[in-house]
Amino acid sequence: MTDTARRVVRTYLVLTVLTTLAASFIWGVNTLFLLDAGLDNTQAFAANAFYTLGMVLFEIPTGVVADTRGRRFSFLLGTLSLLASTVLYWVMWQTRAPFWGWAIASVLIGLGFTFFSGATEAWLVDALAAARYTGELEAVFGRSQVAAGVAMLGGSVLGGVVAQFTDLGMPYLLRAGLLLVTAVVAWRWMHDLGFSPDRTIRPLAAVRAVLAGAVEGGLRNRPVRWLMIAAPFTAGTGVYIFYALQPYLLQLWGDPNAYSIAGLAAALVAGAQVVGGLLVSQVRHLFRRRTDALLIGGIVGVGLLVAIGLSGGFWLAIALVAVWSMLSAMVAPLRQSFINGVIPSAQRATVLSFDSLMGSAGGVVVQPALGRVADVAGYPASYLVSAGIQAVALPFVLLARREHAPSDPITAETGEPA
Repeated sequence: MTDTARRVVRTYLVLTVLTTLAASFIWGVNTLFLLDAGLDNTQAFAANAFYTLGMVLFEIPTGVVADTRGRRFSFLLGTLSLLASTVLYWVMWQTRAPFWGWAIASVLIGLGFTFFSGATEAWLVDALAAARYTGELEAVFGRSQVAAGVAMLGGSVLGGVVAQFTDLGMPYLLRAGLLLVTAVVAWRWMHDLGFSPDRTIRPLAAVRAVLAGAVEGGLRNRPVRWLMIAAPFTAGTGVYIFYALQPYLLQLWGDPNAYSIAGLAAALVAGAQVVGGLLVSQVRHLFRRRTDALLIGGIVGVGLLVAIGLSGGFWLAIALVAVWSMLSAMVAPLRQSFINGVIPSAQRATVLSFDSLMGSAGGVVVQPALGRVADVAGYPASYLVSAGIQAVALPFVLLARREHAPSDPITAETGEPA
């Protein structure tokens, strides 16, 4: 590895740690924070849905910004947008703002994250190519996943402990401060290598071209189509399942003010995901086809959600959540490999962004609906309904399996497409 490539990788890993650490400060207490601000469950998860709506609305336009103004420019915009919207969240918590204010601020947080998506990864790939990096990209992405998992562990625990000893607003101030540090690091070390922004492209024309590519390589691509249609039912419930754990586990613990427990629960999910990611290379050899793993993983995942809803005890619920998180982490890379294996190279980024958009679109509808279920019938009932929604995705996995995609078979030696 050349010195330039080594600096690029180091910068990428540092930015990954900083952004994940900053984001995870609030992951263990976010729902508790919204409830403490005067929102009920329906409103709290509706606010999360507006965050998801922001990602749906801005995913493609911000991708155009990265291509026409530069990846570094896009990353800096994302950092500063998240900093401003995080401070706005804290101010509204202090003033017990009305719901419409939370809706606007949540959309702005979604906007901030869309400036990151795609731009950071594209910056890494282009910069390494310019630095004559000859190694495997998977090795860099693997190190990034581990770094992000460790950062999430630390951030979730620290956020919960800080909230326990101060108040629920302090993790948001810590997040804002670390985002400012992140912006300084990106300004100093993140430079567009191997990429020159094309400022001659008209934004509206670029958006139309991106949408056309997404439809052609995604929805009209039969194996990809079925998994895209399944995404709203799986990814749409996934965000609710994670954030509802905070008040649900505190309810099972018996102390609504034990914020450190909520932080530890988020850290448990992060740790389970890291372990699940490390086990993927062994688990995938148990299956002949990727869709077999997706189908079985989906069925087991539905069963685990039912068990979480019926658990009735803190430690049993914690154990079930850990297994569910590891299962999700093991299945996700297999789904990624399946989709990437049948997407034309020229449309890869476009289709992957559109796939993410489909999952986010499901969250816009599902989160407030499940929040309403929690208000009316309790958190256990909302987990049972979540299991039912995720079960709707299973027939679409079967349809993808019937397409006999070239990326579906797994070879015994490498686990790569046959």
